[in-house]
Amino acid sequence: MKICILNGNPGSIKNGLDRYLKELGAALEAEKHAVVQFTLEDLTIKYCTGCFGCWVQTPGECVAKDDSALVCRELVRSDLALFASPVIMGFPSALLKKTNDRLIPLVHPYSLIDRGEVHHRARYDHYPQLGLILQRNADTDDEDMDIITRIYERTALNLKSRLAFVRSTDTSIGEVVNEINSI
Repeated sequence: MKICILNGNPGSIKNGLDRYLKELGAALEAEKHAVVQFTLEDLTIKYCTGCFGCWVQTPGECVAKDDSALVCRELVRSDLALFASPVIMGFPSALLKKTNDRLIPLVHPYSLIDRGEVHHRARYDHYPQLGLILQRNADTDDEDMDIITRIYERTALNLKSRLAFVRSTDTSIGEVVNEINSI
């Protein structure tokens, strides 16, 4: 399986998430998965301006030239995309959110009814399943985790996919690898 890991840990936060993801990536490679890992803070990813150039001027690619095109390409070629972030004030990092916003070129501007709701049409035949790895903070509670889960269920729906699992870094790497192997 090809797995794309998006590490949304801001460098200013030292919480063990980077180490956890490095160990997870190595464990997945030991299981013969192909792993591509992006440390988002090391990339140049601009904010989405909502210009819709990715739909009109350069269909499928953002008009702002930065590393988001690389992330989009790897993500859509993957079987599983793991979004990873510390929980900051009840939400994933702004770094991960900014990257999520830049995934809009992966769908068409045209709409259809999906599960009784209006959503964009798929641009590609294949989209990865999504997984979410969260680093809890001392003030993270179950309601925070539930809200983030619902946000990523919606993200998966918009990306023509499903949220396969949500785990915190309290979950052993072996358990996460087993869960991924069962997908």
